[in-house]
Amino acid sequence: MSPSRLGSAGSPPLYRVILAASIGNTLEWFDFLIYGYFAVTISKLFFPTGNETVSLLLTLGTFGASYLMRPLGAIVIGAFTDRTGRKAGLTLSILLMMIGTTMTAVTPTYATIGIAAPIIILFARLLQGFSVGGEFGSAVAFVVEQSKGRKGFAASWQWASQGVTALLASAFGVLLTGVLPPDQLLAWGWRVPFFFGLLIGPVGLYIRRRMVETPEFTAVKPTGTPVRDLLRRYPGRVLLALGASIISNGSNYLILYIPTYAVKQLGLPQATGFTATMVGAAILAAVSPLSGHWSDKVGRSGIMLAMAWLFLITAYPVFYFMVAYPSLATAIFAASWLSLVKAGYSGVLPSLMSELFPTETRGVGVSLSYSISVTIFGGFAPFVATWLIAVTGDSLSPSFYLMFTAGLSIIALMVVRQWESRGELGRPATVAEAT
Repeated sequence: MSPSRLGSAGSPPLYRVILAASIGNTLEWFDFLIYGYFAVTISKLFFPTGNETVSLLLTLGTFGASYLMRPLGAIVIGAFTDRTGRKAGLTLSILLMMIGTTMTAVTPTYATIGIAAPIIILFARLLQGFSVGGEFGSAVAFVVEQSKGRKGFAASWQWASQGVTALLASAFGVLLTGVLPPDQLLAWGWRVPFFFGLLIGPVGLYIRRRMVETPEFTAVKPTGTPVRDLLRRYPGRVLLALGASIISNGSNYLILYIPTYAVKQLGLPQATGFTATMVGAAILAAVSPLSGHWSDKVGRSGIMLAMAWLFLITAYPVFYFMVAYPSLATAIFAASWLSLVKAGYSGVLPSLMSELFPTETRGVGVSLSYSISVTIFGGFAPFVATWLIAVTGDSLSPSFYLMFTAGLSIIALMVVRQWESRGELGRPATVAEAT
């Protein structure tokens, strides 16, 4: 199953395709995860209000606000990708990411420049939200169009790379919170991983500038109006792709929320949450390709439905276990289980979404449906979880959000499974199916 042996004659080896498609994903997720993991620290430095809960809500709200730009980025960059090529779209997105990461790394704190500090941080998050809005769809289109019969395996590396990135980000969290005293962490320690993330950008830019355009894209004639064509011909498929990605995004950002949850609700040391997510990230990285590989053999929707039902059934017991027995062991168990189920689901998701759209609108179709889903159900998940706990006083309330998002994806997948059983995925829709 080695990706180095999957390239076909006349095409680049698949490991190069996977690397080129995943490098921007790596930069995106490293930056976003570090921001989320250090939300408590950032809230003190950039959003001081005198009320810790309000400061944290402002920090997480800024984190979520970046997702408001994702649909716009999906439309602009996704359409650009479908008009000019996968290479051009992926190069543009990583350039914009680098700018946003740099701004976050170097911005002085509120104590130094006052209100300008949170404004700059907000602008940096919005710029990154715009850039990554088109990243996922462009990268998925690029990799599935180079992989022929191994689309599930190849596309699964979009999530496997996120697991590797989360593992690295969690390791930074464990190291910095374990080695540095609180005053040094506040003074400069939290910036170290952001500067480290900047090293990824130039490497990714170099790799993407040397990419070869996909055969599928070069074989078709771009329409010039991919957004209009998508919304006019395939609105139903956009809704199904959106629905299928809901639980993937909801679960992803609640796992990201665990370090904050461990500190605020369980009273555990900050390093505990980072350790738990680090173990979960390793599981995500290892299991996602296996799930994608399996889907190439048995189909996509059956695996995803099984995982969605597991989310629905086990979300409450997992959170109950953490609250009833707060410890490093229970935090690791929760993050590990949720990451295992998520890997089974999300490792299949990119290839399924790509098969819902034809080549001419694949970039914008995958980007837009995914971006709307992540904006509504993903980016604001930590904010919603914090708000639910504050309003209800129930520390188990985040589990209900996870169950709700699982139910929505189950509904979408039941429809997708019917299409899959009739052999309607992976080909353009008829007029009746499109509407």
